[in-house]
Amino acid sequence: MLYYSGYTRRIGDVDEGSTVTDFLPAERARGITIQSAAISFSWPPPPPGSSPGTDTVLSTPPSGSHHTTPHNINLIDTPGHADFTFEVLRSLRVLDGAICILDGVAGVEAQTEKVWAQASSYQIPRVIFVNKLDRDGAAFGSTVKEVGARLHVWPAVCAIPWWSAEGRLIGIGDVVGLQGMKYAKGGDGKQIEVFSLQDLDSHDAKLAEELKKARTALVELLSEHDDEMVEKYLEADEDHLAILPSDITASLRCCTLQHPQIVVPVFAGASFRNVGVQPLLDAVIDLLPPPHDRPDPEVSLGSSGTKGGLSAFLSGKLVAAPAPDQTKTGSKALRKDKASLALQNLEACALAFKVVADARRGVLVYVRVYSGAIGRNAPLWNTSLQTTERAQRLLKMYANDAVDIESIFAGQIGVIPGLKFARTGDTLVSYTGVNPKHGPPAPINDLLLRPIEVPPPVFFVSVEPNSLAEEKHIKESLDLLLREDPSLHVSVDEESGQTHLAGMGELHLEIARDRLITDLKAKARIGRIEIGYREAITAASALVHEIFDREVGGKSSRAGCSASVAPASDGPLSPPLTSDQQQTQTFHLPDNNRLDIILPPSSPANLDPSSPTFPSHLPLPTLLPALQTGVQAALARGPTHAYPLHSTQITLPFNNPKILTDHLTPTTTPAALTSAARLAVQKALRASAEASETVLMEPVMRAAITVNEEALGAVVHDISAARGGSVISLDSSNSTTTTTSSTLSPNTATTTPTNINTSKIYAPPDPFASASPSSDALAHSNIGGAKTVIARVPLKEMVGYLRHLRALTAGRGTFTMGFEGFERMGGRRLRVVLGEMRGEV
Repeated sequence: MLYYSGYTRRIGDVDEGSTVTDFLPAERARGITIQSAAISFSWPPPPPGSSPGTDTVLSTPPSGSHHTTPHNINLIDTPGHADFTFEVLRSLRVLDGAICILDGVAGVEAQTEKVWAQASSYQIPRVIFVNKLDRDGAAFGSTVKEVGARLHVWPAVCAIPWWSAEGRLIGIGDVVGLQGMKYAKGGDGKQIEVFSLQDLDSHDAKLAEELKKARTALVELLSEHDDEMVEKYLEADEDHLAILPSDITASLRCCTLQHPQIVVPVFAGASFRNVGVQPLLDAVIDLLPPPHDRPDPEVSLGSSGTKGGLSAFLSGKLVAAPAPDQTKTGSKALRKDKASLALQNLEACALAFKVVADARRGVLVYVRVYSGAIGRNAPLWNTSLQTTERAQRLLKMYANDAVDIESIFAGQIGVIPGLKFARTGDTLVSYTGVNPKHGPPAPINDLLLRPIEVPPPVFFVSVEPNSLAEEKHIKESLDLLLREDPSLHVSVDEESGQTHLAGMGELHLEIARDRLITDLKAKARIGRIEIGYREAITAASALVHEIFDREVGGKSSRAGCSASVAPASDGPLSPPLTSDQQQTQTFHLPDNNRLDIILPPSSPANLDPSSPTFPSHLPLPTLLPALQTGVQAALARGPTHAYPLHSTQITLPFNNPKILTDHLTPTTTPAALTSAARLAVQKALRASAEASETVLMEPVMRAAITVNEEALGAVVHDISAARGGSVISLDSSNSTTTTTSSTLSPNTATTTPTNINTSKIYAPPDPFASASPSSDALAHSNIGGAKTVIARVPLKEMVGYLRHLRALTAGRGTFTMGFEGFERMGGRRLRVVLGEMRGEV
């Protein structure tokens, strides 16, 4: 794409390590994309000497294209490996459209389904490019069938491969334009011989006949989903070939922009042989939407939680819900006037979707601007962190190169270097006359664009400095790594003092480790990969009391707390009381833990002189967070195995006059109350462990394993017998039943997949495929006998599983997995894991 647009003078190669967007040493060494890279170019390329940004018209379009007006394209190249799912997620968050590249030999792979579901959750319009059709075993028709069966969409074939008599790819057939495009053998893809349908009848009658079939199938498919195409079909006297290419393109665009997307345009080519790239670039302009055609970005107002569209907010229609004490009509009108005045001074709104630490330029923050324009030296208010920073420079990135620019306009992607605090997912606003300390007035200071969800990490390694002198440098390096990649997580083991670095998988941590030691020059030792277990109690404890009484900073500080714990599955420790006897504040903590704080009745009418009350210096907004902090600190380490607690219910009663008198005194501070809560919960956990042993819980993954039918039995036996997993379902790759993508990532599926009857999907015949209709249908419906096994397997058993799977399937098996939750270990597995922890073999 960069070569044909005139950005580069040579075509990069992944195998040679000469690509533009894969510029990291780790990417070039491994031949894969690890970090998403942004680059901008024009298609078609502007004439030499024209200034960028001006509307020019080419006298003749470049070879292989039908466009004459250059369009600006912002391209983000994302990884495809499952370990770098977050890199894909944060790129999808800011895209207007996407190209899904499929391997013409492998077809739709398991990771493709996962990313497809993620794109659906962000309502991203997509087109498909079937690549590598020059390789032996490439099957375009089979891949088209797989698109319908596994991605649950109707593939609209817009280009078909042009095979020679020997089965070699020599060009493509343009279904929309009804022409053949023959590429020069061994050329750079710019020498294209174009044949009309009439010329093809004499040059290659087989391709001409297939083009007619493909055009008929395309018009029939579009007519089912677009009423305009039905009218065009009738205007053309029901002649599928007489419909204008521009009408078909308009109908394709209409179907592509529908949500949920049911029809997906499919193109063909071989990038290694430089075949089919120009029609794909035309499809980006013709079918994918510009920023103003995208749905209104979703925003929320932080203090009130009001949600809506950005355009509605900017027009003053989206107003924060009023506070309970501000219900008078006059105050409402006053607030609305102030909000309208504030909106007039809002210059820009942008989302920071990526942070990169560059060795030469420092910290680079990638932003997508959704409204207005960010100018150089503009003060930016970070509504997520409530801080102000200044954009002293603005850059436009070209992969690893950058150019200074004056402003970043709405719909564009740019880079702001030197920001000290901005993180992935933060909302940045530019406001006229912003106060650096207090920010812009409400409601702008609370404006939040839809954040980027971070998947939980499940693998971790230990990071130990070589000496105490290196400790500070390592901490700073880890902080920088976390700011770059929020899917990494750093924690400190209080007992051992070890620092743990957690990530999404083995390769993810391997890359992070190389970056830490090689790029950031951290002198540290990296331990082996471990699994993050959880601990769960099995018995309820009695109510225990704990007093914290000591001098802090020369002042006496005393606080007490009572606590009881129980397994969360056992429900409340006591039946809920009526509102005139008590009120209960419930907090849902991480890892399925629940905190219930029982308070005295809040209504003054129900209070008598002997009713318990709180000290005036400890109002509820101060008391409740202090108790919650102490409880969370106690849950960080289990009483037996020192793993974080899971599925635990904690009850802190403060509705008893004697408890309040003993535990809360005039010298009680929030810090002392936090310590008392921590000590009380720890004591209750120890009491529970003494009554009944705690159990370990291990992370369980939901894996989708694609294998050939011959190895299915061995794989299923290995999962269920040797690895302690459970098989949920067995599906053929041609299954027309709804196999939702949520099996891989429960949080990404937002709509029910459409059932696709693969027998009704048009797909051109593949070279060397059987001409028998029955066997041909079988080849399409059950490609290579591929089966998909959906199973729940402990994460410990999936470490290094890929090597074992390849041995079982003669190298043809693949799998992907997503974190599902924690599950209690059985007795046998618990004994094995505890034995490994003690160093027993």
